[in-house]
Amino acid sequence: MKAVVCKAWGLPDSLVVEQVAAPVAAAGQVLVEVQAAGVNFPDVLIIQGKYQFKPELPFTPGSELSGVVAALGEGVTNVKVGDRVIAFSAQGAFAQQIVVPAQAVMPMPPGMDFDTAAAITLTYGTSHHAVVDRAALKAGETMLVLGAAGGVGLAAIEIGKALGARVIAAASSDEKLAVCREHGADATINYATEDLREAIKAATDGKGPDVIYDPVGGVYAEPAFRSIGWRGRYLVVGFANGEIPKLPLNLTLLKGASLMGVFWGEFAKREPKASLAAMRELMGWLAEGKIRPRISGRYTLEQTAQALNDMAARKVTGKVVILPQA
Repeated sequence: MKAVVCKAWGLPDSLVVEQVAAPVAAAGQVLVEVQAAGVNFPDVLIIQGKYQFKPELPFTPGSELSGVVAALGEGVTNVKVGDRVIAFSAQGAFAQQIVVPAQAVMPMPPGMDFDTAAAITLTYGTSHHAVVDRAALKAGETMLVLGAAGGVGLAAIEIGKALGARVIAAASSDEKLAVCREHGADATINYATEDLREAIKAATDGKGPDVIYDPVGGVYAEPAFRSIGWRGRYLVVGFANGEIPKLPLNLTLLKGASLMGVFWGEFAKREPKASLAAMRELMGWLAEGKIRPRISGRYTLEQTAQALNDMAARKVTGKVVILPQA
């Protein structure tokens, strides 16, 4: 089978596509023929050795996928051969086949397409864990989303609206902000052309947001945190800007505010029942039309480096997927 292989830490163009041995499902595992694999910003960091964990070289990147069950290991009863499924794995999704633990596989809802199924696990799982579990956003509250046109950003907007909150989207271009409005944002801020603190003040009548969702980091973090409302919750989701900010901790005191870390992968591993319950709620919202993943690009295995370069250059709105069988 064909797979994308990372043989040394480096930029996306260092990846290779080659024939590798097909995996075999052991006891408790499921062999899936991958139809679509979601691309996420952590993939850009993992291949450079810059993420929270480092796989052993060589490895195949990619962590979320959809496909068809091709074989079952001994003892697997939650799916059967031929089932259309969604799966999550630490690595290995950018390939034509993958083996995953049975507990990391769930049936696709009827009527869902493979592209959508591959785009919902990590981004919507992360944003649900952040907004619902960590921040406990309530109806009537206001949430500011930085980097709002990316995959987790759009997911956060939709989840905020599903909960009955007011959502302010901040992004770096008017084109990206138009996408945010399409996905439910009530107000928008272009932080490339506007003063972020003044714009937040104007959008919240000087009160500041109750929740700030930050997958960007860098230069936007401090002015955003200085603008947070009393008892506000600041969600540390990631650092797409490439810079980990250093926030003055006296701000938490002055605002009575909380800094909250968001690491969905560890949450899903440590609290699988809570993670599964969150995914069920997301699937219900999907069926009701409250969330709708945006797929802005599709790439073949041979185009994986381009997909990751586009992600790194922040050219992506919503999600892009790899189609290993194309």
